[in-house]
Amino acid sequence: MTGSDASPSFRLAYVPGVTPTKWVRIWHERLPDVPLTLVAVSADEAPGMLRSGDADAGFVRSPIDRTDLSAIPLYTETTVVVVPKDHAVAAVDEVTAEDLADDIVLHPLDDTLEWEQLPGLPAIERPASTADAVELVAAGVGVLVVPQSLARLHHRKDLTYRPVSDAPVSRVALSWPEDATTDLVEQFIGIVRGRTVNSTRGRPAQEQPKGKRPGADEARRKTSGKKTSGGKTSGGKTAAGKSSAGKSSGGRTAGKAVGNAAGKRPRSGSAGPKGRQGKPRRSS
Repeated sequence: MTGSDASPSFRLAYVPGVTPTKWVRIWHERLPDVPLTLVAVSADEAPGMLRSGDADAGFVRSPIDRTDLSAIPLYTETTVVVVPKDHAVAAVDEVTAEDLADDIVLHPLDDTLEWEQLPGLPAIERPASTADAVELVAAGVGVLVVPQSLARLHHRKDLTYRPVSDAPVSRVALSWPEDATTDLVEQFIGIVRGRTVNSTRGRPAQEQPKGKRPGADEARRKTSGKKTSGGKTSGGKTAAGKSSAGKSSGGRTAGKAVGNAAGKRPRSGSAGPKGRQGKPRRSS
């Protein structure tokens, strides 16, 4: 079977602390015929896996060398300090790096935080991994400053953690080889960015048949019906009103004329043909 005949698939790398479950579920809903394979990888190895083609895309931690990798920043994590439950830090809600000045602060080799100056006292040697450092914290050797997702990943009942307000932060991004931005990569970018299935940059939407929109005729009929009904009603009322008003007005006018003719009496002596009449003289 040649490469062109092979069924499409998608390989997604992710570093510790990242939970891709939600995006994977949406992928399976939208592209059920394209299997997605998850590949767990350390933060240091993730860029090399993308460059070698062992993964099509991956969730990685900053910093990212963008010489040949594209990346979309997703979110920034809170940085916390992991301590035993009986440690003084457990009694407060938040600390600063200065509050850890008297503690041995473990600095594992896979630490992803970019420190200008490490807080606290240095350990004799660096733990090989964050998991090893957590074990040393449980043993009372020191404390550990990590992104919150890693503190949750390595949770233990005898440990707790608190935010460190002025510590550097860890940023998570989706990355892929710049020269391998395939259609499947675009599909996954759309899922991560929250695009809908009908987005122009997501999965192609089914074309709507040309012609009138569904329900357009019905909407026009309703609109036309309202206008016609309104016209008849208002027209009828207006015509009737005007007719009634005309009749009423005409009746009042006619009545006034009749009243004036019947009720107005002529002046004394004015009956009959017009002529000069004076006042009666007294007999002498």
